[in-house]
Amino acid sequence: MSNEITLSEAQEFIARFWYHYDQGQFDVLATFVADEMEYLSRSDSGNCPFEELLAAELHGGADTLAWLKQHRDENPYPLRHHATNIFRTGSEGDVTSVRFYLYVNQVTNNVPFDVSSGVVTAGIRRGEHGLVFTSLTVLLDAEDSIPFAEHRAKTAAAAGA
Repeated sequence: MSNEITLSEAQEFIARFWYHYDQGQFDVLATFVADEMEYLSRSDSGNCPFEELLAAELHGGADTLAWLKQHRDENPYPLRHHATNIFRTGSEGDVTSVRFYLYVNQVTNNVPFDVSSGVVTAGIRRGEHGLVFTSLTVLLDAEDSIPFAEHRAKTAAAAGA
């Protein structure tokens, strides 16, 4: 029997994770993080003006949970994280890999507005009491948008360097 995680299981798990994170329910959130958790968060450039607020490279579930709690406490409420376009990218052993867009909004002057967006890559496996993250890499968009042809040329030049 395959232990691979279905797309619908991954979608529900990720949605529940972000909901509990936004609500600051860290006792519940602890059940979503494996002991071997690897967590990386940064901007796409790695040097945006607020990099110190979002940058983290953590190893282990306890360190990841401590950083997530501190990071959540430093940010406003309500704050909403939306995971969209979730898809599986493969599996290795008992870990299923997924990728998705992340969109974040908050409310100011009674109006929701965009805070951030980015791309997340994650590893998920079955734990003793449900699914758990084994890894989470969050790359937040911070660079100004440019025509795609220009982006493609820059990417090609960087790869050739």
